[in-house]
Amino acid sequence: MNQMATYDLMETMRNTNEWLGASARAMASYPIWGMAPHPMFKVMSAWGRVTERSFARMVIKPAWGIKTVVGSDGRDHLVETKVEIARPFGDLLRFDVPSRAEKPRRILLCAPMSGHYSTLLRTTVASLLPDAEVWITDWHNARDIPVSEGKFDIEDYTQYVVDFMKHLGPDTHVIAVCQPVPLALAATAMLAEQEPEAQPLSLTLIGGPVDPDAAPTEVTDFGRRVTMGQLEHLAIQRVGMKYAGVGRQVYPGLLQLAGFLSMNLERHSEAFSSKIAAAARGEDSERDQHNRFYDEYLAVMDMTAEFYLSTVERIFKDREIARNDFSVNGHKIDVAAITDVAVMIVEGSKDDISAPGQCLAALDLLTGLDDAMKAQHLEEGAGHYGIFAGSSWRNNIRPLVFDFMDKHASHLMPAEVEAEPEVQVAAPVAPKVDAKAEAKPAPQAAKPAAKSVAAAASTATTASKPAAQRKATNTTRRTPKRK
Repeated sequence: MNQMATYDLMETMRNTNEWLGASARAMASYPIWGMAPHPMFKVMSAWGRVTERSFARMVIKPAWGIKTVVGSDGRDHLVETKVEIARPFGDLLRFDVPSRAEKPRRILLCAPMSGHYSTLLRTTVASLLPDAEVWITDWHNARDIPVSEGKFDIEDYTQYVVDFMKHLGPDTHVIAVCQPVPLALAATAMLAEQEPEAQPLSLTLIGGPVDPDAAPTEVTDFGRRVTMGQLEHLAIQRVGMKYAGVGRQVYPGLLQLAGFLSMNLERHSEAFSSKIAAAARGEDSERDQHNRFYDEYLAVMDMTAEFYLSTVERIFKDREIARNDFSVNGHKIDVAAITDVAVMIVEGSKDDISAPGQCLAALDLLTGLDDAMKAQHLEEGAGHYGIFAGSSWRNNIRPLVFDFMDKHASHLMPAEVEAEPEVQVAAPVAPKVDAKAEAKPAPQAAKPAAKSVAAAASTATTASKPAAQRKATNTTRRTPKRK
């Protein structure tokens, strides 16, 4: 009950701050204060608005907000979000554009479970959708999952990814961002050993901790300093009476958010001070840069205790993936079993969460993969967030990733079919990191060295065919050299 009381105490503090903000805003907004026009009332009202909004966002799951996409015909096409596989701890979500011909590129985005919702990848999805069919792993908030649903650790996470890959079939490209990078690598290796015909065409790993010791950061140093007993005692709580997951042991999102903020406390304090000053002057707006960023950044979710603890112990402390000693349900996975899936590594030179080198370590584990099927890219000047969102992603990394996918999917596409023109997405702008308010989600990685990814042709081909027929066609055309 002590852990449950602590969880409820944190929620009480959040709720109280939200109420204080609302009260200050309401009180300072009374028309009567116009008779004594003191700037204090404007500052008080501005502080209240910013405070109320900020603390309210912490318990709200952001909407995807991707309503339309511009097609090659120049028209807006409606985007529908559909759950294709529903699971207790996470769904396979599709962004379907029913009014356009199906795109040849099929992409599964493995979103991080690191304290933020999968909507953290909203801009990534929006940038891919005009030229691909897109699915994403949509993880659920642990506080809303009843204890009766059982546990969920990194082995369960890996099995979810395996099941989603099987569902989508062998003509799929997988992109793993941040935390799921080592687990997506393990999931692909599982398929290589157990069901090689279900392997994806390519695997793009973006800034994840394959080997945390390759380039130590503040995140990895913390994992070394704290024992598992200390971590469990300090970080794990039981969900309180207010939620469906009452009694479930979790790593609270509010605690994770406190850690995020403490890493750049001065920068965040300055950002909020500037926002309050702008609001007092009447120069802010509902969807300004501050609100776009912090509406997403402050929205946090709880992780199951077993997932958080097993990630720290097995990925960071014991380095099971880095040592190629990771097991799922008692079966030891050999990354070297991957021999027919092209792998690309993307890192940012200024990534201070998953520093350059941590993700690149994956290529050393792929001893069974031909060098021609490996690629790497170091984005100069990009931080952790910039390698999957913002201008670095849109202008530099995304075209390279598409070229890499097309190169290693060319055997599925008739040579006579010309590639479709690239189009732009019409979707809301997602949180953007600027110099004053760059925020970063959980532990991930990166490393120098840039290897050009050869561009490849072809695209459109089976787009007009029904999905089932296209999948069957692609499967028969793919003739990998599997053991």
